[in-house]
Amino acid sequence: MRTETPQNTLRQPMVDFLGQKFLTDGMSASIASLSAQQLRRAADIKDKIQSLEKELEQILGSSTKPVAAAAPKKRRKMSAAGRARISAAAKARWAKVKAAQK
Repeated sequence: MRTETPQNTLRQPMVDFLGQKFLTDGMSASIASLSAQQLRRAADIKDKIQSLEKELEQILGSSTKPVAAAAPKKRRKMSAAGRARISAAAKARWAKVKAAQK
């Protein structure tokens, strides 16, 4: 997973904890400022959330996280006449450039 750093910070090291990215320096809540007890509690809470999501999934029979179905993107079709007009205009532009070079 790629993490974007804010523009106003200078290459601050990032720590990945429980799937979350934390800056080790800076104004944001930092993982480095948490005690070992707080980290253990956070890990326990994360595990409990995952087990509850799994239990809910078993009860409902489907995933609790919504999965967005990617709709196929419709391609725009250009007519042959449209392509011909664009081609003619491009050829005219190049002819003008080449004529100016002579």
